[in-house]
Order: sequence, then C-alpha cells, then structure tokens
Amino acid sequence: MRTGNVMKIYDISQEVFSCCVYPGDPSPERKTLLSINDGGVCNLTAFKMCAHNGTHVDAPYHFINEGKTVDKVDLDRFIGYAYVAEREGDITADDAERILNDARSTDERAAERILVKGNATMTEEAARIFAGAGIKLFGNESQTVGPLDAPMAVHMIMLGAEIVLLEGIRLGDVPEGVYILNAVPLNLGGTDGAPCRATLMRLDN
Repeated sequence: MRTGNVMKIYDISQEVFSCCVYPGDPSPERKTLLSINDGGVCNLTAFKMCAHNGTHVDAPYHFINEGKTVDKVDLDRFIGYAYVAEREGDITADDAERILNDARSTDERAAERILVKGNATMTEEAARIFAGAGIKLFGNESQTVGPLDAPMAVHMIMLGAEIVLLEGIRLGDVPEGVYILNAVPLNLGGTDGAPCRATLMRLDN
C-alpha cells in the first residue's frame, strides 16, 4: 500500500524582535500604531531594523560596491536543494572538500547550497574551495561568515564569486542531510542584504 511522501518543515529563522544582532548594528524596534484594546479600529504595528539583523541574506553589494544588490540576485539561489552539515570551530579547506563530497554523494543537486550547523567559522582557505566549486548559497548559524572580528576577507572571496550568504540561521533541530531550502529575502531595492524567513523541507518516502 502506498502512503506517499511525508513532509516535515523546519523553521530555521530567528524571531525578529528577540534576534541576535551583529556587534554595533542597531536592534529591531517595534511600535504599536493602533490597538483594539485602546479603542483602535484594528491592531497596527510599525517596525524598523537593520537589513542584517537576525536571519538574513548578504548580497554581493554588501562588500563589493559594483556587486548585485539583493533585488537583483536570481531567486533560484535562495530556493532549491541544500545540504546540512555539522561542524564546530574553524571550517578548513579539508572540511569544505568533505562537505561538498558528502553532499554530492547524497544528491548532486544539494551541493549547490551548503548550510553548516554548529558554532563554526569560515576560513579564507575554505571560502576559496566553496567559491571554486561554484555553489549558489552558503548558510551558517553565526551572524557573519568568517571571524567575528575580521569578516571582510571571507566575504570578499564568497560574495566575489556571487555566493549568496545566509547568516543567523538556526539548525539545532535539523539532522544532517538533504533538504529543500526556501530563504527568499524581502525585496528591498538597492540594498546590500535583507531579512528572510528561512525554512527547510524534508520529504521522506
């Protein structure tokens, strides 16, 4: 008897108003404009935030003045097969090669988008491996790719290869393996990045 596919969806995004913020960036702020409890016709909220608060994407323009802004990046970079790998500490060139090989051996399509679970930091050597492999997207749990105190070099390598960076994701409940990623950012014209509601979907036969 065929029972079909069972779909499981993981929300890998941070809640916006309680999210982590890169040191020095402003935190999200919320303001109530109308409240039914106070006699308003409806509840109405306004908010302001940095484009890089919480779970967000970096477009090439973030570090490259001639690079694509977030509204110009092809949507297929944010949607499609992805591979979740678990690592701690520095991601070395050997780590990057192993992650790509594991992804390819599981599903070739998943090697286009790599998500790293754990307290991991991208090194320049690993960034060059991913850039050379032509991946479309790289995601991590930190608020930045690369060392927190010196992120520029890694960003330049990866964004220079037009790899979209998905930062501030939450993968604690997600096992290693292949998923369908949806991390489409807000369509903020002319900007260097944007927040997104990132999800992973797994189909089990």
